[in-house]
Amino acid sequence: MYSQYCDLTPAGAVIQCYPDMGAQHHAYAQSIQIMKVEEIAACRVASMNDSKFKFPLPHCVLRRLHKSHFTTKRSNTF
Repeated sequence: MYSQYCDLTPAGAVIQCYPDMGAQHHAYAQSIQIMKVEEIAACRVASMNDSKFKFPLPHCVLRRLHKSHFTTKRSNTF
């Protein structure tokens, strides 16, 4: 079976592999054999290779400067 994981270090990618294999394939850590870990060039990676790639901000809290003093309802930051 072939699996590909993206991480900053090879050790981080291997650490991602163990819980993923355990969750999706019910494989025990003792039964997983990693044959090869290699770095892929940026031109061969299809996802997250765009210079305009942005991540959404899941929790945006207003700063005190922009916050109103009195409101009729609670603020929803999610």
